[in-house]
Amino acid sequence: MDLTRLEEIIGKEPSFRKKQVNLAVFEELIETWSLAKTLPLSLREVLDKECPLFINAQANISKDSVKAVVELDDKARIETVLMMHKDKRNTVCVSSQAGCPLGCSFCATGRSFKRNLNVWEIVQQVLFFARFLKPKRVTNVVFMGMGEPFLNYDNVIEAIKIINNDLKIGARHISISTVGIVEGIEKLAKENMQINLAVSLHAPNDKLRSSLMKVNDKYPISMVLKAVDEYIEKTKRKVMIEYILIKDVNDSDLCAKELAALIKKPLYFVNLISYNPTGIFSPSDRIKAFKKILDDKGLPVVIRHRFGRNIKAACGQLE
Repeated sequence: MDLTRLEEIIGKEPSFRKKQVNLAVFEELIETWSLAKTLPLSLREVLDKECPLFINAQANISKDSVKAVVELDDKARIETVLMMHKDKRNTVCVSSQAGCPLGCSFCATGRSFKRNLNVWEIVQQVLFFARFLKPKRVTNVVFMGMGEPFLNYDNVIEAIKIINNDLKIGARHISISTVGIVEGIEKLAKENMQINLAVSLHAPNDKLRSSLMKVNDKYPISMVLKAVDEYIEKTKRKVMIEYILIKDVNDSDLCAKELAALIKKPLYFVNLISYNPTGIFSPSDRIKAFKKILDDKGLPVVIRHRFGRNIKAACGQLE
């Protein structure tokens, strides 16, 4: 679907048509305009031709997750993941770019980059799984898939507004993860939106972080955390610090103590992530020991449940 073209077509219709269209697409979750019985046949025929609802995706299903490979109009491919929690939450991990330009050494996605996604290409990932789950619902959305959301800021924010307003997913159930694009953190602090912010840190000092994440040369830890501090001061919202544990790289007791000293601040909390194999590194076997050090230092910390490793749908494996 081309959302701009849809607006053009519906804009020529009586004002109540937009409400009928939104209801059909985002609540009734129709997959073809022929099912939108509240619309005149002539309009349905135009919409079927100009704004088809088909989403070209192939699903790979495992016990608690589903990875969909979506082919876009220009043949670019993106991946998006549904995570089905034991507590009945259904979280969609959304991509914001086709590939990623940042090239973090532990992430398969950064090996290639094509372009930013437009608003509809982002929204349709959530819509695909909303259709898949029907009559169950998507309850949460996380921008933790392919790409850096703040390098596609305007389209991501516009997509979030549609996900929130039309797909009826609460703002507090929507999260954006960034490597620390300071300008994006600053912009988000000014938005009147109660969405969640996560920051991928993955190392407690600049030397180690730069060896893992080239982006640290532009946005060193002190700059990122200053932006986070200002974000917290303005929004009064918690910020998740994400930390992937890689064997013999960033999983030592010293790293844990450095991390604790760095971010022991109000409204910070840590999400420890087991490294999922994508190449040269190995998963750490010290995640519980690392957590204990942070616990003992008084930091709020959780270990992220791992979804989809067997179908290459886990954190860092999308490509």
